[in-house]
Amino acid sequence: MYFRVFLWFLCLPLGVLGQGQPVSGTILDDRLEPIPLAHVRLRSTQWGTATDTLGRFRLEGIAPGSYQLTVSALGYRPHVQRITLGQAPLQLPPVSLEPDVERLNETVVTGTMKAVKRTETPVPVEVYSPTFFKRNPTPNLFEGLQNVNGVRPQINCNVCNTGDIHINGLEGPYTLVLIDGMPIVSGLGTVYGLSGIPNSLVEQIEIVKGPASSLYGSEAVGGLINIITKSALSAPKFFADAMGSSWGEYNLDAGGKVPIGPKTDLLLGLNYFNYDQPADRNGDNFTDVTLQERISVFQKWNFRRPDARVFQLAGRLFYEDRWGGEMQWTPAFRGGDQVYGESIYTRRWEVLGRYQLPVDEPLMLAVSYNDHHQNSVYGNIPYLADQRIGFAQLTWDKSAGRHDLLAGAALRYNYYDDNTPATASTTGNAPDQFLLPGIFLQDEWGFTEGHSLLGGLRFDHHPRHGGILTPRLAYRWKPSESDILRFNAGTGFRVVNLFTEDHAALTGAREVIISETLEPERSWNANLNYLKKIYTRGGHFLGLDASVFYTYFTNAILPDYDSDPNEIRYRNLDGHAISKGVSANLDLALAGGFKAMVGATLQEVTQTRDGVRSQQILTERFTSTWSLSYDIRALRLTVDYTGNLYGPMRLPLLGNLDPRREYSPTWSIQNIQLTYKATGGWEVYGGVKNLLDWTPNRGNPFIIARANDPFDREVTFDAQGNAVATADNPYALTFDPSYVYGPNQGIRGFLGVRYRLD
Repeated sequence: MYFRVFLWFLCLPLGVLGQGQPVSGTILDDRLEPIPLAHVRLRSTQWGTATDTLGRFRLEGIAPGSYQLTVSALGYRPHVQRITLGQAPLQLPPVSLEPDVERLNETVVTGTMKAVKRTETPVPVEVYSPTFFKRNPTPNLFEGLQNVNGVRPQINCNVCNTGDIHINGLEGPYTLVLIDGMPIVSGLGTVYGLSGIPNSLVEQIEIVKGPASSLYGSEAVGGLINIITKSALSAPKFFADAMGSSWGEYNLDAGGKVPIGPKTDLLLGLNYFNYDQPADRNGDNFTDVTLQERISVFQKWNFRRPDARVFQLAGRLFYEDRWGGEMQWTPAFRGGDQVYGESIYTRRWEVLGRYQLPVDEPLMLAVSYNDHHQNSVYGNIPYLADQRIGFAQLTWDKSAGRHDLLAGAALRYNYYDDNTPATASTTGNAPDQFLLPGIFLQDEWGFTEGHSLLGGLRFDHHPRHGGILTPRLAYRWKPSESDILRFNAGTGFRVVNLFTEDHAALTGAREVIISETLEPERSWNANLNYLKKIYTRGGHFLGLDASVFYTYFTNAILPDYDSDPNEIRYRNLDGHAISKGVSANLDLALAGGFKAMVGATLQEVTQTRDGVRSQQILTERFTSTWSLSYDIRALRLTVDYTGNLYGPMRLPLLGNLDPRREYSPTWSIQNIQLTYKATGGWEVYGGVKNLLDWTPNRGNPFIIARANDPFDREVTFDAQGNAVATADNPYALTFDPSYVYGPNQGIRGFLGVRYRLD
């Protein structure tokens, strides 16, 4: 034994001399700039180092053999490659890392109206990059949000397929949608504001769950979605994305950066969508999916000014022609009572801008204006509406010691006119128009290391409702670099215009009853959020984002479908409504190319009316979303598996005899996609949507009530106007397309191609 040990010591120096070969190389970003402090190591060995300021690394004394070289850097996707070391030094070709926006310490602006790192803001803000939405490509952001935990696009009509966005189970009117921080989308524009913006023009999407009226005023009651578009300075020179599906849908996004002069850049984007093949897979003689032709043109100008002051101007033109109805409908039947159809012509334009005043103090002026015209018919009932919303806001942003101050004044102009009783008076037509001025103040105080406290207060004055005060409080504690605990509490308010928000009220299937003068809705909210991020030496990442939320509403205005099946009755709730629950997101990224984002929300949304507590209609008790991705780097191929799961929700029935389910089943939509990244900026992608071929007609005798008699010609009514059961109408129903909780579009394949020139 001693002889063996002696021989081992004799051979050891020879072995060391034989394995003294170095491995060296350079780590670059996607723009071929060096990445300092990137971690470079040989997997399953003790060899590792970090790059210098020029992105260079060198590993010494490595034995000949085959190894896995891993490279990781904060904000970039991990890189893994196989290397073989012989008897000579190995000089690797430069390694270029791909940026990973979702793993950066993102800069957000939505929570506090100030650009700040996501980990430093007391207000929890969820950030989603264009890469996230490419995993399940959709022709508009409205559909793309279905993969965000706690956010659900809700289709409100089986025929016209208009919809809104639910956050934590709250109805769409409680969600404020912004573009570049400006609240230009509201009322009529929710679904349209989320359509027609090319994915390639989006820098990121920020989502705040919970009231934000102390900064953004009316409508930011349940949460807000801020679509932040790219700067003309950082956008690609040219991009194009074309996609088609086996259902005959075609979508095209195209655009790029256009240099106008030495001090001016233009960002231009075009979106075109077409679907013109009527389909009736459920056999009710109604189109399963609304036919659409949509075109949208987006421009964003960036002007260079002295001292790097901001001056941006953006605009969008939007036109859409959509219709749904009986399969034999043509435009010749529009507005008539022979063949039922719902046809909507929408024309909309928007402008918004930001201008930093040329003074020493940091003063920023932001303005927006949108004009929305809608020409619609629901069967033989016309709905003609015009909406104009103007918004101006001046903010002052100043730091003083440990205090970070924000003050501002805002003015909103609202004009709405239609051909319904909503704008009628005893003297004739009376468009609804008002000015809503407001002022706000916010102070974020970093009173000690790792602790900050934010307080905010806003005062708005409505000409009909008087002064409205909305306070806000937020606390952030950062016990370590990877842990953050936040507590938020605040209030929200909303001034309501029913006819711009509830398309169920426009179908003509039910009479709309407004029982009283409607007062503004108020909400009180509390939210506890915990964020955890873990980065490992091996290039792995694990993130946890969990929240507990509670919102209490007074004066809530909710549609009453239950009191009378022929009516939708609106009034301020004599009682209260509550939304409460828990939500969690898990983000996992492995150096080998696997990534998972999984989220789940458990919630209870109830209303107590006249002492009776009930679940809110069209609100699920639980939801889950997931996105699983795997990069096969050797083949330049990415596999994405996405999906969502929704729990039961209460549905609007037409009476005790209605044979349709009172509650929806638990249902899921799942998708798979393959993406091949070719050279020269090209990508080819394709896959299958709705793998389970799920549609809401499963387990139901029908979805649209009395689809065979949409004008109620064969319905018998009693003296009170209620439908009576007859041999031809055994369930005492009237025509009603409002029983809808999910898309009618089944399984379909899709194929697309992208090109990007930087």
